[in-house]
Amino acid sequence: MITIDPLQVTTGKLHGLMLGAIGPRPIAFASTVDDNGTANLSPFSFFNVFSANPPILIFSPARRVRNNTTKHTLDNAISTKEVVINIVNYDIVQQMSLSSTEYPEGVNEFVKSGLTMVPSEKVKAYRVGEAPVQFECKVNEVVPMGQEGGAGNLVICEVLLMHINEDVMDDNNKIDQHKIDLVARMGGNWYTRANMGMFEVPKPLSTMGIGVDVLPEEVKTSTVFTGNDLGKLGNVEVIPEKTKALEFVNNHMDIKSKIQQANLIEIHKFAKQYLDKDDIDTAWNILAAK
Repeated sequence: MITIDPLQVTTGKLHGLMLGAIGPRPIAFASTVDDNGTANLSPFSFFNVFSANPPILIFSPARRVRNNTTKHTLDNAISTKEVVINIVNYDIVQQMSLSSTEYPEGVNEFVKSGLTMVPSEKVKAYRVGEAPVQFECKVNEVVPMGQEGGAGNLVICEVLLMHINEDVMDDNNKIDQHKIDLVARMGGNWYTRANMGMFEVPKPLSTMGIGVDVLPEEVKTSTVFTGNDLGKLGNVEVIPEKTKALEFVNNHMDIKSKIQQANLIEIHKFAKQYLDKDDIDTAWNILAAK
């Protein structure tokens, strides 16, 4: 048995060990706006439901370990006293992950992740249109756990309105746990799919993913690619240049022969085969070489 004294290890190491041990953790996909109305969207796995009367949800944006700064979500929640907590299912997990990229202040993560901004009815923050359930909340209180890097901040939210996609309901007007297809965080890059088991989602690039918004129009509007596919394609630092993509294809005769006479839809379907295997580089070279 290994015994860990929290005072004898770094915050980063302790954080990793705790997250590896405590899971699966539900995900609060928190949407806020700042005082100027600029939208922000970010996921947090320190989250759960704590009361039904009144309906209370609590999530905790921690201070960054590396430089002890706070996240825009926390700043906005303190300033505006409003938040929308969107629930994450498997259909949007890749786009959710992409939104966690540390984009500069003022960058709209809805746009970067390719998710739909839906106006709320009782708060200024936007709902994620693709989320199966959305909670419009007022912030009752923010309780800081400390002032050093890694310290959490309990954002205590009271639900004002709950929106549910009819597609996840059963015949008895209850949420069908198979249809809602929830996901949760584990340690490291690992997630779990409630009705399937564990799977892995690589973290967004430490540099910066280009985002769904800058994908070629024929890719964004393709009937072949899912939101998860677009999330994967948006999590690259740069789209391959056509000359380099052609060189790649010419060095892989099986790929070259497959796409030489293919139309756009067939090329997208072929690229999707590699996306399904998480071979993003090959998928991008196929798309860029067309």
